[in-house]
Amino acid sequence: MIIEGIVVHGNSLGGRMGFPTANIEADAALDARDGVYASRVEVDGRMYDAMSNLGYKPTVDGRRRLLETNIFGFEGDLYGRRLRVELLRFIRPERRFGSVEELFRQIGDDRREVCGGGGEPLDPQ
Repeated sequence: MIIEGIVVHGNSLGGRMGFPTANIEADAALDARDGVYASRVEVDGRMYDAMSNLGYKPTVDGRRRLLETNIFGFEGDLYGRRLRVELLRFIRPERRFGSVEELFRQIGDDRREVCGGGGEPLDPQ
């Protein structure tokens, strides 16, 4: 599944914790389950492996549906740019954590899972 949109500002929590994300507003009607995905992103003609979370960020926000993507090996400003994110494998459902610290421990585990090739392959569309 491919999701495209303009990168918008978030709360910058991921960046402060070492997992900066490019955030795209996602339509509530988008037919994809909320959760963490292995993904791929094209920036300026170069492909990057990435990890994305689709959902409402219930631990810290919960108000709007976003696709948050941590692009491995990319450093730069993407605000206001159109991004195309391909969701490759479903890793786990989105859930509320007891603390931000617990959330970031899980994000580290998710990244290891994404880099190790685990998760549920998505059907090509």
